[in-house]
Amino acid sequence: MTPPDPEKPSRDTPAIHRAWQRWVDEKDQASRDVLIVHYSPLVKFVAGRVAAGLPAGVDTGELIGTGIFGLMDAVDRFDPSRGFKFETFAVPRIKGAILDGLRAIDWVPRTVRQRSRQIEQAVSELNNELKRAPSDDEIATRLGISEDELHDWLSAVAVANVGPLDHVVTDGEPRQLPPSTDAGPDHVLEDREMRSVMRAEIRQLPDRERTVVALYYDEGMTLAEIGSVLGVTESRVSQIHSKAVIMLRSRLTAAGIP
Repeated sequence: MTPPDPEKPSRDTPAIHRAWQRWVDEKDQASRDVLIVHYSPLVKFVAGRVAAGLPAGVDTGELIGTGIFGLMDAVDRFDPSRGFKFETFAVPRIKGAILDGLRAIDWVPRTVRQRSRQIEQAVSELNNELKRAPSDDEIATRLGISEDELHDWLSAVAVANVGPLDHVVTDGEPRQLPPSTDAGPDHVLEDREMRSVMRAEIRQLPDRERTVVALYYDEGMTLAEIGSVLGVTESRVSQIHSKAVIMLRSRLTAAGIP
């Protein structure tokens, strides 16, 4: 069964519309089960996309297992009367559940985390000194390593940077994500301010890093697809993405945003 495409009109059948009505109006558990089974291929779709940026040793089956909880939460919270597609509402919640599961098992090696912190510190120091984004050569010199070694570090760090900007770079997948039904005014305002700050910081990135961020988060392209567009390898795109994430994280920390 082909997973629902969040970018295309929903193919829901009359039976699914009836299931939504019975679930929303009557909280009929059998209808809820029908909806979860119907939309379950969406979990595989999202898990596959997340897994594409992870080491081969990470079990996609486990990602799907945690993603199901995100799907269940989306079914419970979705309000069809608001006029949004369910896929639009569900994808960020499924991805969030998968990423939460990854964080819970702390699968990133300690040396990788340490190198990520070292690069971030070097970027922060150089930003302050140069009043601009540092080049790869400048970062490598500050770290006392070669530029090739820096690229190796960025490749390793890439596995720790899966999905770190999704909640602020875009409004979800796709962009028309409705606010959570339980989000109060303060939460919504804070979220809008975070997005505004992040967008401003993205505009300050060097052209190459800004392009990768835009294509990956806004256009939903894979690293391999971005590599084809830019004429570089997927590995190089992964390094550029890691550098962009570290730069943004450094800028947000400097601005007092955790």
